[in-house]
Amino acid sequence: MRTHSPRFSWLRDFSRVVADGTESAQPRRSAVLILALLGAGLAGFARGQVITEFPIPTINFTSNPSGIAVGPDGNLWFTENSDNEIGRITTAGVVTEFPLPAPWLPWGIAAGPDGNLWFTQLGANQIGRITTAGVVTEFPASGYPYGITAGPDGNLWFTEQLGKIGRITVAGVVTEFPVPTANSNPWGITAGPDGNLWFTESDATANKIGRITTAGVVTEFPIPTANSSPNGIAAGPDGNLWFAEAQGNRIGRITTAGVITEFNIPTASSGPVGMAAGPDGNLWFTELNANQIGRITTAGAVTEFPIPTASSGPLLIAAGPDGNLWFTENAANQIGRITTAPTTPQPMEVDAHAASTPPRKSLRDSHISTAPQQREPDMSRTT
Repeated sequence: MRTHSPRFSWLRDFSRVVADGTESAQPRRSAVLILALLGAGLAGFARGQVITEFPIPTINFTSNPSGIAVGPDGNLWFTENSDNEIGRITTAGVVTEFPLPAPWLPWGIAAGPDGNLWFTQLGANQIGRITTAGVVTEFPASGYPYGITAGPDGNLWFTEQLGKIGRITVAGVVTEFPVPTANSNPWGITAGPDGNLWFTESDATANKIGRITTAGVVTEFPIPTANSSPNGIAAGPDGNLWFAEAQGNRIGRITTAGVITEFNIPTASSGPVGMAAGPDGNLWFTELNANQIGRITTAGAVTEFPIPTASSGPLLIAAGPDGNLWFTENAANQIGRITTAPTTPQPMEVDAHAASTPPRKSLRDSHISTAPQQREPDMSRTT
């Protein structure tokens, strides 16, 4: 075990904010400000978030952390795709790594109903299970498993890049259900508020959101923006599903009836990938290309926060037990944490001659709705 001193960054109103079709990149200014310097941080106005980064102690510095999830032990657990390990980080930033039996590219990870963590092994066509003590068991699957989540039926559900959705019981029995669209490349998956599982079909020729019942019945909903490449998906506090469009540069929202609305991201070609619901009632996402963390309200207002380490490769994101969001920095070999509420000290302001807020330029979100397409094959294969 190795402990590292974290990096941190105080982010203030300089983050770009989009709300109700407007964009602002300027903080409010006053003629005279008295700012209190506290410790390592500079006090800022409201909306300030703090990003802290924790290095992973892997010796060769090429672990490429990918998936991340909160465990039943109150820690965050993550996969190390290149170093073939499962990592655990406490909310204080202490990292422990557990090696896997063989180099099989672990990717997605989720907490199971049995008190263990379950993860996909992309290169081995396996599903892995790790106890909170670090004991690993592996189960054969097929189709290159990718994303994984706990289902409402007490099983784990996962996507397979070769066009299937898999289900594994806590005893290790795997059942697979084909997705109707060929070459759909299922990516992210999450449990929905309607008792079904929802997943993204990231291939450009598919470009859909899928829904699968716990009995294996699949329905697909096309995304309005062509070639949007949907990746991460999460259930929102508003009863809808929210997903990241990596190529479309939008955040999508789909109702459980299949109606899709899309919201533009201010930064061009930002590459949104991971998606998670935050404890603050908002959705949070990673911007792989822009090196930022994004936040979107259920009304569609987007705020972006730059990550201190350049080109860190923010990938997947999860809500932690401490009220913060935690994310993997795939290219920087770090785990990041961002607060969900302003934690910067407040400034002492003693002048009534405040300058007016600069005008905002218009930025119009797209709101496109679609009608669902029903496809319900009920074929399954058990291995």
